[in-house]
Amino acid sequence: MNNTQPSRGDILIIDDTPDNLRLLSAMLDKQGYEVRSVTSGTTGLMGVQAQPPDLILLDINMPRMNGYEVCQRLKANPNTQEIPIIFISALNEVFDKVKAFAVGGVDYITKPFQVEEVLVRVENQLTVRRLQAQLLKALEQERELNQRIEEIAILEERNRIARDIHDSLGHALVALNIQMETALTLWQDDPNKAYTFLGEAKHLGSKALEAVRQSVTDMRSDPLQGQLLEGAIATLIEEFYQTAGIMPECQIDLSQPLSERVNLAVYRIVQEGLTNICKHSQATAVRLTIQTTAFGLSLVLQDNGRGFEVDNISHGFGLQGMQERIAALGGELKIVSEPGAGCQITAKFSRLLT
Repeated sequence: MNNTQPSRGDILIIDDTPDNLRLLSAMLDKQGYEVRSVTSGTTGLMGVQAQPPDLILLDINMPRMNGYEVCQRLKANPNTQEIPIIFISALNEVFDKVKAFAVGGVDYITKPFQVEEVLVRVENQLTVRRLQAQLLKALEQERELNQRIEEIAILEERNRIARDIHDSLGHALVALNIQMETALTLWQDDPNKAYTFLGEAKHLGSKALEAVRQSVTDMRSDPLQGQLLEGAIATLIEEFYQTAGIMPECQIDLSQPLSERVNLAVYRIVQEGLTNICKHSQATAVRLTIQTTAFGLSLVLQDNGRGFEVDNISHGFGLQGMQERIAALGGELKIVSEPGAGCQITAKFSRLLT
């Protein structure tokens, strides 16, 4: 082989006939392949284990261990079973093609060798081998990328929860501190009034503690806890009913498969939306619609509550978290609301399996 050119592939030839080895080696070496050759199946197996080739040319009729048995042993070993094997047979020899393919061969060439035929069959298998390697590399890169995306999503989720803790808990603690300071100021002159302020401070403390507990719960790596999305949403609906006394009208179709990230996003949007309705809307009716199609998913959460100015959404309201979550998946969020006219939140995802 010309050492100035990179090898087009590593080929191992196993044949007990020296003339065949010399002819094939010269033919393939001239084309830029790296060629090794051995004269027995046993030696060939040792050579494959020591340095797995890209392709094996294997003679069928050899003494002690024939080509069928060598092929079977290679295909039984996880470390060598993916190496393509082209069988070699003479035209005047009995060649069981069915058996050759059954034991794992991918092609065959016959003696006397036709140079063009040998080169075409060899390069065809090496091309397939290269494409398989490229595909495996691409799949591994995709897996690593998906893992990184999941890590970023988890980090974003924790950052969002941290902001929510800062907003809601910070507000509660400031108010609690004011109540405590007022109680201390009134303690000597008006103990009864001071006691009232202390009671309010205790109430604020309990709310802050509950907010912390909820945030810790939200930080769980898998809020669905292995449940199907339908069941998890049903649990949210029941919890909302127990808290707010309102049974939402639901129309849910999750017939299309969803990725874990979309599942989590849909769950969190419903969770945050119902929490906001419970805390802020004073609604008497709630409607939830989730529809999946081959083109994506649409989620609509609507209430008849007091509404708000969309441009004046406070950071602790939870809607910012929805926007971040949907944007991370390439989705769209639309919020329609005004004072006295309720609120409608619409989320759309065009990719369900990404």
